[in-house]
Amino acid sequence: MEAVLDQPVLVLNRLWQAVNVIAARRAFALLAREHAQVVHQTEDNFRTFSLMDWIDFSAYNPPVEELETVRTINRKVRLPRVILLTFFDKLPCKELKLTRNNVFERDDDKCQYCGHVFPREELNLDHVIPRHYGGKTTWENIVCSCIKCNSRKANRLPHEAHMRLIRKPVRPKWRPVISLVLNNHRHEKWKDFLDVAYWNVELEE
Repeated sequence: MEAVLDQPVLVLNRLWQAVNVIAARRAFALLAREHAQVVHQTEDNFRTFSLMDWIDFSAYNPPVEELETVRTINRKVRLPRVILLTFFDKLPCKELKLTRNNVFERDDDKCQYCGHVFPREELNLDHVIPRHYGGKTTWENIVCSCIKCNSRKANRLPHEAHMRLIRKPVRPKWRPVISLVLNNHRHEKWKDFLDVAYWNVELEE
């Protein structure tokens, strides 16, 4: 029972956009307080259920797998995999960490000097304005660079090395919580809500 209640559930806001991943235990608490509804895919569309409606639905459509079953004293309830919040329509605006992998992700694993794509183990990070010139380690001053270009530029400004950036580095506007969904959980029943278009939507400052 504990393992089932620890299963991940995708949370959608009122605009049907993925905003979080929570444990089933928390999902049932939201359903019980009528702060959310279960989202279930039928053959050609999606239906929403209140908790009581979901319990009734489970009686006629019992879960098959053990990890999809929540047991009460006298019944089995299907584990919801997606819930829709009834009171929240915003997106979380969390600060995205400046990490090596996040820079590579922003730059599409492409050297920002020669424009070629490389495996990540063959890439470095380059300070556009070198640190000894006062350059900071910020999103606006760090780019993905191949080893050859990185060595050629060394501790110089791009124009001093007769090089130029293919794209100005900027702070990305991603949704960190959804990145966690991709990296850590990703259930097959979530695929319709994790569409590529969602990942690239810019958030308002």
